[in-house]
Order: sequence, then structure tokens, then C-alpha cells
Amino acid sequence: MRTDDAWEEWILFMLTAVEKTAKQTINIIENIKELMKREKRSIRENCPKIYSQDLLNNLFKHPYTKIEFVMRDLGVVRQTASKYLDELVKVGILQKQKIGTENFYIHPELFDLFKNIPTFK
Repeated sequence: MRTDDAWEEWILFMLTAVEKTAKQTINIIENIKELMKREKRSIRENCPKIYSQDLLNNLFKHPYTKIEFVMRDLGVVRQTASKYLDELVKVGILQKQKIGTENFYIHPELFDLFKNIPTFK
């Protein structure tokens, strides 16, 4: 297109791609926000003693977390971080997965959200 002096078509093509990407990104952000609201409500109802905005934010940094991440982000000791994560496993928010000698705490709903991103045509 660019080499055939079809600049108008090329610009329209690029603008359409930007528009589709923006719509997809907005959709992802809206889904994350909704999931975050549900998880916040669930933690407050099922684990009120461990709820904090810092913990919630940690759960949404990546589709998984580790004891070390919680220790760093919340400024707690290893035993406390482990207790928090195990509580979230008990209520079904996280799934514990041992890989080698390390425990990973998978956030399945967030993982699925990223895995199933719809494409726009």
C-alpha cells in the first residue's frame, strides 16, 4: 500500500488497527476491574482478617504470586505471607502449585481472563 501511493488506504488501515487494539485493551481492563471487585468482596467476606488493598493488588500484578512477592509487597514475614496465601487457597481464590521446591499460587480466574482474550475483527 505504501509503495503504491495509497497513503489514504494505509492510514485508514493503521487507524483501524489502533481502534481495534484500543477496544480490546478497554475490554481487558473492564474485565480485570470486575474480577478485582468480586475478589475484593470475596476476601472481605471470607477472610476479613487478612484483607488489605496491598494484598489485593499483589494478586492482580500477575496471574500467579509467591510467598516472596507477598512478603515484599505487604512487608510481612514469611509465615504471615504463607498463611495469607493458604487462606486464599481455602476459599478458592488461588490454587497452590508446587514446582520444584517452590510454591506458586495461581490465580485461575485472572489466568483464564488473559488466556481467553477475545479478538476483534
